[in-house]
Amino acid sequence: MGSTFAGLDVSDKTTHICVVDRDGKVLWRGVCATDPQALATTLNKRCREVERVVLETGSLSAFLYHGLVERGVPAVCICARHAKGVLSARVNKSDVHDAEGLAHLARTGWFKAVHIKDSATHLDRAQLKVREQLVKAHGAMVNQLRGLLKLFGLRMGAVTTPAKRLERLEALYGQRPELRGILAPLNAAVAALEGQIKASSRALQVRAAADPVCQRLMTAPGVGAIVALSFKSSIEDPTRFARGEDAGAYAGLVPRRSQSGERDVKGHISKAGDPMLRSALYEAANSLLSRVKRECAIQTWGKSLAASKGAKRARVAVARKLAILLDKLWRTDTDFRWA
Repeated sequence: MGSTFAGLDVSDKTTHICVVDRDGKVLWRGVCATDPQALATTLNKRCREVERVVLETGSLSAFLYHGLVERGVPAVCICARHAKGVLSARVNKSDVHDAEGLAHLARTGWFKAVHIKDSATHLDRAQLKVREQLVKAHGAMVNQLRGLLKLFGLRMGAVTTPAKRLERLEALYGQRPELRGILAPLNAAVAALEGQIKASSRALQVRAAADPVCQRLMTAPGVGAIVALSFKSSIEDPTRFARGEDAGAYAGLVPRRSQSGERDVKGHISKAGDPMLRSALYEAANSLLSRVKRECAIQTWGKSLAASKGAKRARVAVARKLAILLDKLWRTDTDFRWA
């Protein structure tokens, strides 16, 4: 019996499996529980000489990939965005058809494998995601508070600290005392979120301080603990990229291009990479251009670009440059040297 290939169409509870031979003939179709042990047992029973097992990226891909590899299954995770083009060739979409399409991708090798991060990296990313969600919830609640006050003609104005916000609210309650009790739950929730954000930020700073790679990345201007930890946990291995410029592309900070014949159009940035990394690099670029007092070459270049192209384009360009710079610092094991 020759080599066989399998495709896994994963859903929350069950996974559709299709096994094909080297010529593309379907040998077996079935459904299994979405669990690494159950999948490995089924695959070992149905295809003893399996050469490659393909599954798409998704919420369960890391869990299943590591579980299958630990059990000796030659699993490969592929980009769901790339697989969509192949799977959409069928007129009728179903889990059975998707599993068969993935099996044929495994057979032909016409796919782009995705780097799956290890468990320790996912723990760091989970900590960053928790803080990110807390910040989003805090912003939404503060905006809700401002909107409710405006219903009564009250404006909070520009406040930059919790103490100033409370001071301003006390002044506004003097005009409409009945709002104090109504807005009290929202104010308490905002205060609780601020405490959790502060605790989460402190934990991330401690984590970054204990990591030598993050310490090196933090020598770059505008890069703090959160940006350094976001970059390290997103890239994980700097040898993944052949060039430093690929780090910027991985973050989705390069322009889209549509070229055919005499037409060659460059559009906005692709936003095709890791959104958390892209956001962190953009914030670092903004800090570099607006807050860092000590001059450096990248800051001077960014300010000149802002004068000619606009502040937003300059921040995006500086963010891309920072991705290249951080990748180089990591590769060469050197700290940033000020000119």
